[in-house]
Amino acid sequence: MSEHVVEPAGRAPLRVLVLSWRDEWHPEAGGSERTLGQVARGLAERGHEVTIATAAYAGRPRDELDRGVRYRRRGGRLGVYGKGFLHSTSRGYDVVVDVQNGIPFFAAVARPRTTLLVVHHVHREQWPVAVGPVAGRIGWFIESRLSPLVHRATHAVAVSSSTARELEGLGHPGDRLVVVRNGSDLPESLPPRDDRPGVVVVSRLVPHKQVEHAIEAVARVRHRHPDLRLRIIGEGYHRHELEVLSDRLGLHDQVEFLGRVGDDERDAELARAWVHLLPSLKEGWGLVAVEAAACGTPTLAYRSAGGVNESVVHGVTGYLCDDQADLERRLDGLLSDRSLVERMGMDCGIHAAAHSWKSAVDGFEDALRSVARGRTRA
Repeated sequence: MSEHVVEPAGRAPLRVLVLSWRDEWHPEAGGSERTLGQVARGLAERGHEVTIATAAYAGRPRDELDRGVRYRRRGGRLGVYGKGFLHSTSRGYDVVVDVQNGIPFFAAVARPRTTLLVVHHVHREQWPVAVGPVAGRIGWFIESRLSPLVHRATHAVAVSSSTARELEGLGHPGDRLVVVRNGSDLPESLPPRDDRPGVVVVSRLVPHKQVEHAIEAVARVRHRHPDLRLRIIGEGYHRHELEVLSDRLGLHDQVEFLGRVGDDERDAELARAWVHLLPSLKEGWGLVAVEAAACGTPTLAYRSAGGVNESVVHGVTGYLCDDQADLERRLDGLLSDRSLVERMGMDCGIHAAAHSWKSAVDGFEDALRSVARGRTRA
C-alpha cells in the first residue's frame, strides 16, 4: 500500500475522503454526523472534491451525490470499518479524514502522512455504559492505547479544548492537534415561547445520553409546575425503556416522544420550550446546546460532560450542573422565573451568533491543507 502524492499548486482544490461510521441521515445519527454533513458541504462549495465513506442502511442508496458531496455506503455497524479502510488505500485522494467515534478506521496505517484524525470526544466513561464491561475494556484499550500509538505522527482535529486536553493526555502530540469548534445556523423565523412551561430534549435515545435524568427531573418538580410538559426529540434503541420509565412515574400525559423530526420542527420545539435539558454522560462539544441557544433557549447540562463547558456559558446561556440533584434544582429555578428564562434567551442568541459554520469550515480547510503541505514536504 502506498500513498498518493501530488505536488501542490497554490490553493488548488483537494480530493478528500471522509471515513465515518454513520452519515447524517442514519437512523442513529447525532451531532457529530450533522457536523460532518455541514463541513463536507462547505468544503464542496469551495471547490474541494469530497467523498464520505460510511455504513450502508435501508432508505439511502449505496452511492449518492448530494449537494456536491459523494456518499459511498458499504458495510454495516462493524463491516464499515474494514470497507472504509480498504477504500482509504485508493490512490485517488489527497487527504483521508478518519472520524474516530471511539474506534478509528486506522487509515494512518496505510497513509501516516496523509490522514487527518477527527475526534469529537474521548469515550472513557461511555464504553461500559454503551457496550458493557468486557467489550468496554476492549474499546477503551483501542481508543486509549492502540489509536494514540498508530496516530503518533498524524495531524488531528478536536471539536473542543476539553477533548484536545484528553487527547494530549492519551499521548497525541499537541503540536499536531488543533481545535475546530462546531458551528450553528441561526433560524430565520421562530414561534414565540409557550406560556405553558415546557422542557425539551434533543438526543439519540441511547443509555449514555441519560435521557432518563430528564424524565426523572420532570417527575420530581411537577408538583410545583403541574402544567409542565417534556417533549423528547430523537430515536434510538433505548426508547422503549424510556417510555416504560415515563409510564411508571405517571408521566404519560406530560411526556411526549416525537421521534426524529426535521430541522425546522426541531428549532420550533426548542424555541417554544423554557429549558433545554442535555443530561448526557459525555459530549465532545454539545452541538445541540448551541442550536438551543440559537433558538433563545437556555440549556442545563452536566459540568463533568466535557465539551459542554464551552458550548454552555454557565449562568449566561444556561447552567452546568454538578449532579442530578443540582440539575433538578436548576430546572425548578428556571421554571419558576420566566423573566430569567427570557434574559438568558437574549444572551443565548448572542452566544450562538459567535459560532458559524463558515468558521468551522475554515478551520477544517486549514487543517486539511496542513496535512497536504506536510505530505509534500515529506
